[in-house]
Amino acid sequence: MIGSGIRVALVIGSLSLAANAWSAPCIQANSTCTEWISFPGGPSRSVVYRTYSLTEKNANITRALVMVHGANRDADNYFRTAVGAAFLGSALEDTVVVAPRMASNDGRGCKDTLAPNEVSWNCGSWRSGGPAINNNKVDSFLFVDEILRKLAKKEVFPNLREIVVAGHSAGGQFVTRYEMANKVHDELGVPITYVVSNPSSYAYPDAVRPNAEATDFVHFRDARNCTTYDKWPYGFEDRTEAGYTAKMSDDQLRKQLTSRPVTYLLGEIDILPLGGFDSSCPAMAQGPTRLARGQAFAKLVNTKLGAKHNVTVVPLCGHNARCMFTSEAALPLIFPPAAAKTSP
Repeated sequence: MIGSGIRVALVIGSLSLAANAWSAPCIQANSTCTEWISFPGGPSRSVVYRTYSLTEKNANITRALVMVHGANRDADNYFRTAVGAAFLGSALEDTVVVAPRMASNDGRGCKDTLAPNEVSWNCGSWRSGGPAINNNKVDSFLFVDEILRKLAKKEVFPNLREIVVAGHSAGGQFVTRYEMANKVHDELGVPITYVVSNPSSYAYPDAVRPNAEATDFVHFRDARNCTTYDKWPYGFEDRTEAGYTAKMSDDQLRKQLTSRPVTYLLGEIDILPLGGFDSSCPAMAQGPTRLARGQAFAKLVNTKLGAKHNVTVVPLCGHNARCMFTSEAALPLIFPPAAAKTSP
């Protein structure tokens, strides 16, 4: 088996050779393939990498993939991964790939270089819809809302028929919470599906957590010593300063969580406390590993809340976005074959 890093390198090399063969997508993870997303009222803006313009009419595009990066905010690397996946899925010509950058400069943990008027997102809470540091009128979920609104414009992408919002690690945290919270899912006229890959934690819809054997769910027994176990973003409590979700009811979040199409893409060997693993008490209450946490959360929403979410365990993948999204298990989920699109 070819390693995921080598595989993607070969893919990018092939793409560079193919770029002259047709009116090719923009595949370079540099400024030539970026575009600014402005927020209502301006001048605040954030940048995305994208394979095709988000403002020029393109009738060839039938699908969009929005790929959210991890805690390192390395949208360029995630753009490369998403482009590689689209190539392997024979989808580059009909898919617009978008990788938003949640840039942050708080002078401490996050020190990204910002362009004029670029939004500086909160170094941690961007993954749960938190407001920006330099503009509390915008939040990170609104950023993706604006991207989806652009994608859904018929005058730009008249034949777009599906949008996939995916993310890995911290990006997986973003996507699982964005799925249950966003306000555009039913307004765009284009079906949206969500792929949640290997997050360290989930927002539980009630106070239960998996028992030690992960066979059932019980009211959390250590609440006295772990007082934040059910507070946002680990649960639904205390969202007064959470930005996007602050004014949403618990019932609304639960309804949206269970009604929207989600696949939990979990690495078979993502069982080690590596790659920014959240070992805090509210995270550990959800399970000992990322794999266990994903399986438990999916079991809860399906068996207890009646959702129909899917779980796909990717063989031989750990906490590695390229391994996950370029795997044979993931490609048909993100880029379904033509037969699957037309079957009843």
